[in-house]
Amino acid sequence: MEFKHYSVMLKETIEQLNIRPDGIYVDGTLGGGGHAFEVCRRLSAEGHFYGIDQDAAAIEAAKERLAEFGDKVTILRSNYCRMKEELKNKGISGVDGIVLDLGVSSYQLDEAGRGFTYREDAVLDMRMDQRMEKTARDIVNDYSETDLYRVIRDYGEDKFAKNIAKHIVLARKEKPIETTGELTEIIKAAIPMKIRMQKGHPAKQTFQAIRIELNQELEILRSSLDDMIALLNPGGRICVITFHSLEDRIVKTIFRNNENPCTCPSHFPVCVCGNVSKGKVMTRKPIVPSERELEENSRSRSAKLRVFERA
Repeated sequence: MEFKHYSVMLKETIEQLNIRPDGIYVDGTLGGGGHAFEVCRRLSAEGHFYGIDQDAAAIEAAKERLAEFGDKVTILRSNYCRMKEELKNKGISGVDGIVLDLGVSSYQLDEAGRGFTYREDAVLDMRMDQRMEKTARDIVNDYSETDLYRVIRDYGEDKFAKNIAKHIVLARKEKPIETTGELTEIIKAAIPMKIRMQKGHPAKQTFQAIRIELNQELEILRSSLDDMIALLNPGGRICVITFHSLEDRIVKTIFRNNENPCTCPSHFPVCVCGNVSKGKVMTRKPIVPSERELEENSRSRSAKLRVFERA
């Protein structure tokens, strides 16, 4: 299956990166190389692009798409949480721009065998990096009812989390839950029919929650942003595209704390903590997709772009 990924807010992201032709740029979520291609097109022979992704299919698709840029491009199979060490290994201590598009690719969602989709029956996988041993099946069958409830409540923000967790535990007592189809039917049974008729697919939030838990998406984002901001050269920018409120809250908070890291009580006349601002938030309100983009790609609907510039 061809690797497809609509590059969300492509024009807006490229504009916000404020690309210098001789700069060094990194895409920590390379995907099919959509944002990467537009960055590389703007680089001179002195510029360089580093693309990072943990998905083997994404790596192959990006290599093909970016082949015309030759040795201006370096592609690494890794997680963006290891960006600092990966770049250090290449002799790079500072960059001029970073992109993170935290969305799941259309390829991952649409290829049933990856186990991300609730629309087709497949093995319960959901691994972003298929070198991982743990899969969604392990979470569904091995987590306690309390932990399942926590995951679905916190990461899926589903008000029926307790009932869904209870139904999963009851079902797996009969036999292990092996497929996305089996899990979807269990979730449906846990949600009142009236509610199912009113909102989107009943399994959407639980599948999102399990995927986030398995791939440690929020923990990785939370633990990586400060390091990425520190990697930026003066005037360099980081652009982060999020797709749900939990991600957006993390980005908003960390950007704000890097702009104003002072921990002094508000009544102090001057700062004595010594924490110095790392730069400024360029997006007081997040940038959202245009109406035209929403017509072209409904999956962009929840996307938000936030930007931070290094001092």
